Amino acid sequence: MTRTLTSLCIALTAALVAAVPAPAQVSTPSNKVLYADGHGGRYLMDGTWLFRLDPTGQGLAQGFARSRSAAGWTPVTVPNAWNATDLSDDSQRGTVGWYRKDFRLPRGARPAAWAFRFESVNYRARVFLNGRELGRHEGGYVPFEIPARSIRRRGVNRLVIRVDNRRTSNDLPPGRNQANGRPGGGWWNYGGLLREVYLRRIERVDLAELFARPVLPCRRCAATVVVRGLLRNPGRRPQRARLRVTVGGLRGVSPAVRVPGRGSREAQVRIRIPDPRLWEPGDPELYTVRARVAVGRRSGGSWSAHIGVRSVRVDRNGRMRINGRPVQLRGASMHEDHPTLGAALGRAERRFNVSLLQELGATVTRAHYPLHPETYEMLDRAGILMWNQIPFYQLRNEAMRRKAVRDKGLRMLQDMIRRDRNHPSVFVWSVANELPTRISAGQRIYLQASAALVRRLDPSRLSAIDFAGYPTAAPSAIYRQFDALGVNSYFGWYPGPNGQIVDRELLSPYIDQLHAYYPREALFVTEFGAEANRDGPIDEKGTFAFQQEFMQFHVSTYDNNPNVNGAIAWILRDFRVRPDWDGGNPVPEPPVNFKGLVTMDGQRKPAFEETARMYRNVEPLR
Repeated sequence: MTRTLTSLCIALTAALVAAVPAPAQVSTPSNKVLYADGHGGRYLMDGTWLFRLDPTGQGLAQGFARSRSAAGWTPVTVPNAWNATDLSDDSQRGTVGWYRKDFRLPRGARPAAWAFRFESVNYRARVFLNGRELGRHEGGYVPFEIPARSIRRRGVNRLVIRVDNRRTSNDLPPGRNQANGRPGGGWWNYGGLLREVYLRRIERVDLAELFARPVLPCRRCAATVVVRGLLRNPGRRPQRARLRVTVGGLRGVSPAVRVPGRGSREAQVRIRIPDPRLWEPGDPELYTVRARVAVGRRSGGSWSAHIGVRSVRVDRNGRMRINGRPVQLRGASMHEDHPTLGAALGRAERRFNVSLLQELGATVTRAHYPLHPETYEMLDRAGILMWNQIPFYQLRNEAMRRKAVRDKGLRMLQDMIRRDRNHPSVFVWSVANELPTRISAGQRIYLQASAALVRRLDPSRLSAIDFAGYPTAAPSAIYRQFDALGVNSYFGWYPGPNGQIVDRELLSPYIDQLHAYYPREALFVTEFGAEANRDGPIDEKGTFAFQQEFMQFHVSTYDNNPNVNGAIAWILRDFRVRPDWDGGNPVPEPPVNFKGLVTMDGQRKPAFEETARMYRNVEPLR
């Protein structure tokens, strides 16, 4: 009897223990980063996170942000796309998910303050620390920082992020239903913390931003690197500080500036390089920039970057020149998409994509949105140029009538420029893609403001807009405010309005027509391609043979047209679009866009080798 009672008590105790949720795993952020350039004092919030879906949107009311219990949460790692393998309509429409990280502060670090840095959250984020809301952010693909107010210097902190990836027609990119009621989208709507999260140490005077701009008057001239730093004081008392900079071993220091309490000031250093090594495709020489704030004898915030001394301009004949030499660029665009990871790529996936570009012989690439920062570091080292763009994509004129939508685009453009302007691979800031060809007042206001913003923030690169290539589209004076124009060219694949691009023989005359419209703007072909997902005859759309011959025709057309500065194939790898995508393919396999030269799982199609052969015959600089 006693033995039976004892066994019963043991069983009951075990059941009670099993019913109690396991405590959340507590970790300390690591003193490491996934990309080298940028702020010093970043700590990677790696290890185990917790996640839970909230499809009914009741998490706020139910206290997800305040609860200490780990019941209902699932361990995950970050970056994370919660719907990476869910190809349903509901997955594309989006939902709400929550992420949680329990952590202690790193030992020995005693800064003035801390901040959380999120590299990409798709799409709306609300950030909580220890049950208190810290701030909100809207928009994927660009980073944001939130001061870590109420952080505990000792003990466990609980960071919680509510992520909502349900999109409206006023978002970037827009989300809307198609005529058949199914969800649309230019690419798959992956939700989550798509890139890593850092805890950043804020010193007594923070180096909040840094821009190291090379000025190269001519190819054989001495260069000057103008380094501007934004110094921010988190404390209440004013501080006198200087900016100390080295560029490739050459040193400079700014005059002292008074940084008011809770305010900021800019400091500037100019460093002359008598005989610079130039950065250009085929010879991408880099200079290491290190900057630090000095507050008396003490150190403040720091920054590191790798820049290239080079000039980018457009001459009066619409020829783009790098370091004084005209260019002829070839390449392919990229999407951050993976069969099992979705948009939450890791270092191995990024390296593989860049290695494919190198194997293709690419000297230029492009994306619909800012990619992970490490990708740009890889492009800098590889000498591959980046046509950088925000997802101000296929917005209807009714949306652009709203000032809030236009302002959203300008904020994202500003965030992209401030993040990426130290990368020599970036040569273009593209403000939009495939807006309506009938330009409304709202679109005109946005384009004028965005072109002006590029000129103000970074006059050393080109401003650009990308548009669908239709011969019947009338010239627009607003396009002449940009330095470069990107045309998306699908002659011979899509029919276009009233069948105007069915005949591919009209392609070269159309390029000449554009040059006549815009003689001083640098013309680029920013998209061209055909879907291929099967074997079959050369005259059947969707076959590997058709795609291979299609690429031969387009690339040879651009090779023989002097008005084309560069051509960028759409796209390097297949990617997911929307649940009912067909893309002009008579035998589609939705949701995948099969215009890639490489499959989603990394297999090269026949068109890859043919395109690589033709690209290798083009000298990027003449």
